[in-house]
Amino acid sequence: MTEPSTDLRETVRMRYAAAAVQVTEGGTACCGPAAIEVDEGFGGALYTADEREQLPTEAVAASLGCGNPTAVADLVPGERVLDLGSGGGIDVLLSARRVGPTGKAYGLDMTEEMLALASANQKKAGVTNAEFLKGAIEAIPLPAGTIDVVISNCVINLSTDKPAVFAEIFRVLAPGGRLGVFDVVSDDALTPDQRAERGDHVGCIAGALSFAEYRRGLEAAGFTEVEITPAHTVADGMHSAAVRAVKPRTAPTEAAGSTDRPASACCTRVGP
Repeated sequence: MTEPSTDLRETVRMRYAAAAVQVTEGGTACCGPAAIEVDEGFGGALYTADEREQLPTEAVAASLGCGNPTAVADLVPGERVLDLGSGGGIDVLLSARRVGPTGKAYGLDMTEEMLALASANQKKAGVTNAEFLKGAIEAIPLPAGTIDVVISNCVINLSTDKPAVFAEIFRVLAPGGRLGVFDVVSDDALTPDQRAERGDHVGCIAGALSFAEYRRGLEAAGFTEVEITPAHTVADGMHSAAVRAVKPRTAPTEAAGSTDRPASACCTRVGP
């Protein structure tokens, strides 16, 4: 029997809360916190040595992603970046340094323990142009059209409502904004049941979309220039993949004069 989506969300929350506590309170390796044990193909080892050396060891130890989204996002100074499922803050802190003092990096996470760890890591790193927000990736607490780049690292596959996630990413991106994420994606030949046989939902396997499903989902939300490039195998027929897409400069809703945005947008300032 398939678990209700609310139960899956709570299972995911508990898994990542426990991971944050493990880094914060757990045993240490010779040079800092011991990295969370994850399957091969996941974790802080997917970042370069130079990137890891820039960050607090706790940020690297807490990494549970399947890639390095900052390597595919092509960030430039002055941009506004949003990381979905920001965890211990590794991608937010790297992004904040790349966009520089005239840019800003936001991290969104639903887990209090991860947000606390990320804030502590931000202080240790001395990064001032970053902000961590609590919320769900299906309902991003930012106004429409205020972000230049959305990144994420093996988090969208955890959502039980991916159309809502794609729609929210599209909404918060400014015209011409782009998506650059890593996610687990399955071969098109695998059925949902076959994906579930290869791993559970919280392990980023059972909830993964196929290549074709991912493309259709992004295009249905309005994205163009969709590229999904496999990086490495994480299970039989399952891949860590770099996903890129662009919000057109003239989107259909904008062409129609839409001002779709959350009720709080009038009073919310987004930017450095």
